Amino acid sequence: MIRVLAIDDEPLALQQLAAYIRKIPFFELCGECMSALEAQQVMEHDVIDAIFCDINMPDLSGMDFVRQLVAPPLIVFTTAYADYAVESYRVNAVDYLLKPFGLQDFQRAALKVQERWKERSAVHGDDLPAATAESPQPVAGVQHDDTFFVKTDSRTLRISTADIRYVEAMSEYLKLYLDSQPRPVIAYLSMKKMEEFLPPTFMRIHRSYIVNLQKVQEVNKNRIIMGPEEYLPIGDNYREAFNGYLSDRMLAR
Repeated sequence: MIRVLAIDDEPLALQQLAAYIRKIPFFELCGECMSALEAQQVMEHDVIDAIFCDINMPDLSGMDFVRQLVAPPLIVFTTAYADYAVESYRVNAVDYLLKPFGLQDFQRAALKVQERWKERSAVHGDDLPAATAESPQPVAGVQHDDTFFVKTDSRTLRISTADIRYVEAMSEYLKLYLDSQPRPVIAYLSMKKMEEFLPPTFMRIHRSYIVNLQKVQEVNKNRIIMGPEEYLPIGDNYREAFNGYLSDRMLAR
């Protein structure tokens, strides 16, 4: 079980957050805190694997609280302010939930936490509990593998996220550029739905483009080069987040 702490200074929001945590079969709710200071006291005496933490709180903000942790657990930020998204990437948050969020959004974040927790356990040689070592516990309404189906023309195709180089929006449809296909797949799907589904290895860099960060070949000024004659612009509203991603992974002398 993944030991989870809920932190929010709004009683109703904290109550809802705790209720969502209880619905996840591989989560164990270990505490409900109304401030970062209260959470600090809990973490001094208990082992916490992950926290769902509001950002805008009095005395000590969720962001400052996470920054001061020596060995932070897995972090999912919850906030009503979209402006904090860039900062959340800089502290290596697993996910970022914009209020008001529903159970399906929370379930997606929970699966990301489980995936990262299993990666950490593997690195540190920890034994995973039997319930999670074999396969993820089912969560209603959420995909559990790295594939999904899309409708295109009269067909329904299975797409692997690892096969996607980038996604381009075009009116009411999307173009999915795949390693396995010479031509893009035209899907009857919204950009918002695609962005919500894709794992953290994907990032929106423009209102019309989502890229697979693992397939970026080069960054040249305000363009991302995905391959021969594949140049994608970086939008002004997305540049800071992308630069933060680059900065975190830049090797220096």
